[in-house]
Amino acid sequence: MGIENMNGGKSKRVRIALSAFAIGALGAGVLVAAPWSASETSVEASVELVSTSTCYDMVSIAIGGRGDTPREGVKWLTKPDGTRLPAAMSGDYSSDWIDQAVRAPNNGNVVPDSYAAVYVEYPADLASYENAVQTGVTNSQTIMKEISASCPKTRFAIVGYSEGADVARRTAMEIGNQAVPEDGKYGIIDPSQVVGVVIFADAGRVAGEGPFPGAENPFSNPDGFDTKYQNGNNAIPGQGALPGTSGGFGALDGRVASFCSDGDLTCALPANTSLIHLAANVGRQVNADALQNENLTPATGADLALALGRIAVNAFNDIASQPNWMQSDETFLDVLIKVSEPNYKPGTATTPVSAKVDGEEPIETGQMVDMVYLPQKIFKEITGFISSNQNTIPVIMNDPYGLTLGPGSGHHFDYWRDADAANGKPLTSVQYAAAWLTQLAEQANRGEPVKTKEVQEKAGRAAIQAIAATPETTTSATATPTATTPA
Repeated sequence: MGIENMNGGKSKRVRIALSAFAIGALGAGVLVAAPWSASETSVEASVELVSTSTCYDMVSIAIGGRGDTPREGVKWLTKPDGTRLPAAMSGDYSSDWIDQAVRAPNNGNVVPDSYAAVYVEYPADLASYENAVQTGVTNSQTIMKEISASCPKTRFAIVGYSEGADVARRTAMEIGNQAVPEDGKYGIIDPSQVVGVVIFADAGRVAGEGPFPGAENPFSNPDGFDTKYQNGNNAIPGQGALPGTSGGFGALDGRVASFCSDGDLTCALPANTSLIHLAANVGRQVNADALQNENLTPATGADLALALGRIAVNAFNDIASQPNWMQSDETFLDVLIKVSEPNYKPGTATTPVSAKVDGEEPIETGQMVDMVYLPQKIFKEITGFISSNQNTIPVIMNDPYGLTLGPGSGHHFDYWRDADAANGKPLTSVQYAAAWLTQLAEQANRGEPVKTKEVQEKAGRAAIQAIAATPETTTSATATPTATTPA
């Protein structure tokens, strides 16, 4: 009986592995947060913990993983008028995962009441992954805007793990890539207010990228923090499971720590695993919580069929919009991956090119050219499928669920135990982040200028503009200034 149950459990894990680990949002727990409404107002004094009118030198915006989010019953952060915000202060909510990093500055290192950590409320589930993450992004930005409105000198750090890592990445990318407004008023907050971004298990990580994208020393340390994370310039193999969320951080380049552990398939998925990439995209559009808990039922099956049908229709429409698709190197699997991105927007369809012979009606391209290229296209489909999935079978056969999420051994939890002093890595990733956040909080408390490339470049541009605006004067190198009297 015990052996049968063990095998059944393992079989279940294998069945759900692709939809589970590849989604890139695999924290602990399955509890769901209540949705936040901007109109909710705190009416009981016991509910309100602190208003945004209470200013700190630095605030960390903390975003936990799956199920790790404040819920009803905590004391919420509020606006000065009592309107509830989707966040709880660290004094009223704790996280088993990111507390060690975001609470470090308050462990006797920074002047009391100078620093605070705020935990973001968002769905934090896989019932609708994209909706959950985007809600987290919106809530994070709302909190930062409200705090900044009351306390314009407050500096921010953004810290996320697992599903919260995706929220942190997208939040930071949107802030860092804002267009510079003519009036100087940014739509979210001024990027110069964000002094650090910490991402644990970054599903948007690019292959070959160091832990500190955009920094002067991308494999060693973020700009302005002299403590080395590791020796050498070796990148973690693979890339994030959600490459569609990748991108630069714009003005925040050099202020980002993107940690990934070898074997954590949410951020270190091997190359040439296209089918897993496709499965991840599908998983972001279905109720993966229900699929994991209930397996395939009429309800979960219908949900999955709807997503697959939508992807198939988009794929055929995309191909139909390209008159020369048969001649291209793009395979049908490439198209499926492209259109399965949740944010995919269909392109404008074009009219197929026709070949005309004098005295005859035009011959449609599809009637002639496509048949010529069909054998070559079939060959490309076969070779492309094989080459883009060379590592798919090895990954599936290597127990991806256990490799990533196995209790006590899963690499998704390495960030609290990945120190390797003998090989030049004296701190765990979480300890390193804690040390960096502590330094940033100390600098904020002392009012030290933010020394970043973006700030320095802004100062340089201002100096150049000031010089350019100064009226030109010519003087002799040996001339001595003399007093003059009005004529």
